Amino acid sequence: MGLDIRWPIGLMFSIIGVLLVIEGARFGASAQALNININLIWGVVLVVFGALMLFGAIRGGKKPPTS
Repeated sequence: MGLDIRWPIGLMFSIIGVLLVIEGARFGASAQALNININLIWGVVLVVFGALMLFGAIRGGKKPPTS
């Protein structure tokens, strides 16, 4: 079982983040609360977090144990 948990987490957060960014950019003016576009802000946050998880999964490849 060599699956790193960061791969599915990173992909999930990145996809949801991209969807929120698209939603926030498309319906920006109508979906604002207190003149803050919550969908756009949290979409960017989720994309950044997902990218960090994917970067960690790429950088943290499986290394054999040393004895």
